[in-house]
Amino acid sequence: MARKRSNHPTDAELGILQVLWRRGPSTVREVQEDLERTAPTGYTTVLKLMQIMTEKGLVDRDESQRAHVYSAGEARQTVQRGLVGDLLDRAFDGSASLLMQQALATRPPSSEELDAIRRMLDAADRDGGAGEGGAQ
Repeated sequence: MARKRSNHPTDAELGILQVLWRRGPSTVREVQEDLERTAPTGYTTVLKLMQIMTEKGLVDRDESQRAHVYSAGEARQTVQRGLVGDLLDRAFDGSASLLMQQALATRPPSSEELDAIRRMLDAADRDGGAGEGGAQ
């Protein structure tokens, strides 16, 4: 049976998206140079990944100039929610509580992050579960 194709980015694709979210619209060369700062990354590898990402709808390509300019096809928050939702379903049986417990145990938050989490929980409680940045 054919495997269902996922629109979730791979780790390499997520790295490219992070560059595009940070830099804004960029050429393949600009993305490759940014990625090269942390790990050896070939131009043709980045080009091929960005072509695949275009087909998957993860990036948009402006072909009006000689050097094509790519931009993220989805907002960072949209991609993050999709990834978290998938993780929530696959690893935590849909339990946001279990996910939060493991997240807090894995990387203890700063006091600022704890304050933000408390505000989100208070808002979710007031709003019946939607809260800041909740389901729409």
